[in-house]
Amino acid sequence: MSIVAGADAAQAHECAAPAPVRTPRTLAAAGDLLRALAAPVRIAIVLQLLESSRCVHDLVDALGVTQPLISQHLRVLKSAGVVHGERQGREVVYSLVDDHLAHIVVDAVAHAEEGRST
Repeated sequence: MSIVAGADAAQAHECAAPAPVRTPRTLAAAGDLLRALAAPVRIAIVLQLLESSRCVHDLVDALGVTQPLISQHLRVLKSAGVVHGERQGREVVYSLVDDHLAHIVVDAVAHAEEGRST
């Protein structure tokens, strides 16, 4: 690194607004959320629910995994506040709590795909 580049980096650092201080509780909650999203099947579920709300058997058909496994992953996502279920007759239809969390998953998948192509 040249001295000029180093000076520019230092100056840019000085001008940048300080990062907000996060509480340990907030950081722990963010860690819990990321852990809830950290399984490939849960990532696939979030991507499916980003397209539309689905019941368990729709997710089983789309992802090719067993119903107990889908139900287990939905419980994790539900307890983390990522999805919610609404009973419709004999079925529960799951949807994302909000699209904000889905963007984390979409960005992570896109990043992984970019890394693979280089």
